Amino acid sequence: MAVADGPAAGEAKVVWYNDPVVRGRIFQGLTLSFVVFLTWGIIHNTAVNLQSRNIAQGFGFLSTTAGFDIAQSLIDYPQDADYGRAILVGLVNTILVAVLGVILATIFGFIGGVARLSSNYVVRKLATGYVEIVRNVPLLLQIFFWYFGVLRVLPGPRDSIQPIPGWIFLNNRGLIMPQVTMTKITADAMFYGVLAAIMAIFVLRSVLRKVQERTGYQAPVFLISLGILVAFPAIAYLASGAGVTLTAPTRSTFNISGGTRVIPEFMALLMALAFYTGAFIAEIVRAGILAVSHGQTEAASSLGLKPNNILRLVVVPQALRVIIPPLTSQYLNLTKNSSLAVAVGYPDLVSTGGTVLNQTGQAVEVIAIWMVIYLGTSLTTSAFMNWYNAKMAIRER
Repeated sequence: MAVADGPAAGEAKVVWYNDPVVRGRIFQGLTLSFVVFLTWGIIHNTAVNLQSRNIAQGFGFLSTTAGFDIAQSLIDYPQDADYGRAILVGLVNTILVAVLGVILATIFGFIGGVARLSSNYVVRKLATGYVEIVRNVPLLLQIFFWYFGVLRVLPGPRDSIQPIPGWIFLNNRGLIMPQVTMTKITADAMFYGVLAAIMAIFVLRSVLRKVQERTGYQAPVFLISLGILVAFPAIAYLASGAGVTLTAPTRSTFNISGGTRVIPEFMALLMALAFYTGAFIAEIVRAGILAVSHGQTEAASSLGLKPNNILRLVVVPQALRVIIPPLTSQYLNLTKNSSLAVAVGYPDLVSTGGTVLNQTGQAVEVIAIWMVIYLGTSLTTSAFMNWYNAKMAIRER
């Protein structure tokens, strides 16, 4: 007997608009179409409004001479530099304060987090006071405190504080240190020495890790790595002829000339960012340490490990798996919070970009540059921290 094709008895045929897969694709298409239409509408409306007001469009202004000075520049910034160069100087200044801020905030945070769990009453309460006070005071006020309350009240150049008399001067105009002049041969040699040291450290760590897995012997990796990092550039420095000279600042009646000056705006911003972010990192570190089972500490103690070794070898490596994800958010916040530098006149990306915007009127283009740069730095930081987080994850043997 022939059997007719079709749905089995008791099964209802699903209508296409009741299929969840089809409906999902329809709604996704509608959403995408709405986003594209909205984006096109914004761009078109902006272009029409700019044209009706005779405001120039495009990024051609970046090649126009800037005509303004920048207080701090780590790269060459001549008098006839263009606006593109000025924005680049601001970007480099932002990266400088962000990198140094991340390093200092991590140090402050780890010290504060461990101190909050200390058995010493005074140390524990001091760490608690630091965390509770600093993280509950707005960052902008802390920047003002460091700038107006600490650095601007220092004595003038004539009465400078001299930690090392004749070489280092600290006053309300900044920190003046000896200027380091290095020949090209020595600079290249030390650069390649640092690269060689980093490569040697990676190879050494890999070898010593395999030795530890095979024999159980744990070599002092940190001390050996530190020695290599110092020795290789030192050998390169001596082999290149030691072409480095130090030029001390010259003190006159009313001013100090020469040397390398660290402006107070940079120091105020850096210290505020480091202390503020470090307070949040301290809580993250404390939570990560508490997340490690107490049995791990007891087992390490039963093996005869000292408290410092227990913290360094047992607790912290396991706590890092809890610490790293929220730590990434704090690094991103620090980088974006550096835009508050404009409050004290530090020439970061936002400050120099704001000057460019005021002189050219290219608001849309300048803001677009800000958004792209901050997005790029955030994605780069996230990618690196995600890689490090995956590296620290537990792996099955």
